[in-house]
Amino acid sequence: AYHGTGPDGRDWTLARLIREMADIDGIARIRYTTSHPSDMQDDLIEAHRDVPQLMPFLHLPVQSGSDRILDMMNRKHGTADYLAIIDRVRAARPDIALSSDFIVGYPGETAADFSETMRLVEQVGFASAYSFKYSPRPGTPAARQSQPVAESEKDSRLQELQTLLLAQQVAFNRGFVGQQMDILVDRAGGRPGQMHGRTPYMQAVHVNLSEQSLGHIVTVRIASAQGVSLSGDTAGLVSSYPAEILHIG
Repeated sequence: AYHGTGPDGRDWTLARLIREMADIDGIARIRYTTSHPSDMQDDLIEAHRDVPQLMPFLHLPVQSGSDRILDMMNRKHGTADYLAIIDRVRAARPDIALSSDFIVGYPGETAADFSETMRLVEQVGFASAYSFKYSPRPGTPAARQSQPVAESEKDSRLQELQTLLLAQQVAFNRGFVGQQMDILVDRAGGRPGQMHGRTPYMQAVHVNLSEQSLGHIVTVRIASAQGVSLSGDTAGLVSSYPAEILHIG
């Protein structure tokens, strides 16, 4: 939803800001979060097509696959709107990885509503996602709803949803085994001699590197996928260069 007055006196959108930042020497990777479906305008989608530094990863929360529940949540988009955006983004950047947010057990959510959420997940296919069961927040309209979903049912639905989302994430990650990828090393790993980095698709990668690799983009070969993370191998690969990453939040 960003907009502001640029140095040229004109109104700049997020897409224009991204294009200007991409021209700054040393900015190798740009990411933004969290986007809203109503803010995915043509110029932002075109930036995903045109700007190499804008990483091929989009976190686009949908919350539910049921139009009835989305209306109760006072969301300004429906499932058809969301799917249309996904189609446009994938047409602009076919390799883009998608992430989203989901809430199950919203007051009044029926088994049919939840089935629509599962159907949307199956239709889109996500590289990662955050999912939660609804919990009331005092003072919100939802907290005053008279149709709460039983806690046991919320637990069951969340487990079913997370099982599907994890299966999609594992399948996405396994598709990179054996490939070379550039990772940005951002911190030490959990073991001695290990470092942690991120692929362009926001996947976590653990690889044996020296601490001097911190802040560098390093080419690694993906050796294995352990569910939500990857293991890399640098044997025979020497490409490495310092870089800056810029988050817009």
